Amino acid sequence: MSDRDEDWVNKDFYDEDDYETEEIPDDEIAEPEPVETSVRLQKALAAAGVASRRACEDLIVQGQVKINGKLVTELGSRVDPTSDFVTVRGVPVQFDTSRVYLALNKPAGVISTMADEEGRPDLSQFVIDFDRVFNIGRLDAETTGLLLLTNDGDLANKLAHPSFGVEKTYVARVSGDVTPATMQKLIDGFELEDGFIQADRARIIDVKRGEALVEIILHSGRNRIVRRMLDHVGNPVLGLVRKQFGPIHLGTLKLGHVRNLSKIEVGALLKAAQGKEERAPRPPKDRGGNRGARPDRKRN
Repeated sequence: MSDRDEDWVNKDFYDEDDYETEEIPDDEIAEPEPVETSVRLQKALAAAGVASRRACEDLIVQGQVKINGKLVTELGSRVDPTSDFVTVRGVPVQFDTSRVYLALNKPAGVISTMADEEGRPDLSQFVIDFDRVFNIGRLDAETTGLLLLTNDGDLANKLAHPSFGVEKTYVARVSGDVTPATMQKLIDGFELEDGFIQADRARIIDVKRGEALVEIILHSGRNRIVRRMLDHVGNPVLGLVRKQFGPIHLGTLKLGHVRNLSKIEVGALLKAAQGKEERAPRPPKDRGGNRGARPDRKRN
């Protein structure tokens, strides 16, 4: 090894003084420029689909808009869509356009999961055009009707939790004689194997020989709870459909069809997730174009 090579491997070759760095005073370090995320309120509302920009300006001037609970009437007001909470006439506005909110009329025989381990028909067949959506709550395999799907995890958790008191409306065809006393027993409540249960409301819709049509409203999400309640009062279920979830109605949506919720419906759901009642918006008519995996949106 040459003398020069020995120098490179010799620890004493390096002089620490030759490699000292000059410290820069803190007050001379340039701060990164802040990223401007706020926009004019009327522009943000229009982009969120609330109304046209001109109509949004009218809503602001009329005192219909709040930012983080504070009334705003100035057209020059700005909002940060990523962090501010905005309501229009008390209804929350969803600024995140990547969020998906769907309503499905689930057929019988479909398991309420996106991927069934046993290979049975599941919900994935209805949402192939959407990425990473999941169901809010469940319906048992033989129950049909309204099932909501979304990629908004926070909203889904709140709506599915009974502490938020989101009501679900079911219509059941049952066997046996049904009387007002039967409905009162459902409302008064009773003990089942997994605890006490009672309906929020219950009524008889129609009575025929040997069977009846009844409506039950409750906020519990326990497994097969409606069927077990009706079994308990001596009226086994012959057919069961969920007609409403919180403020969202099944409406005329056909069996096996899926549709996007309207902006008004999404706002009503967001309000329901806050534990506040919201008048159920009228569901749009199903015109027969949303069969199965063909949601009501334009295909590229």
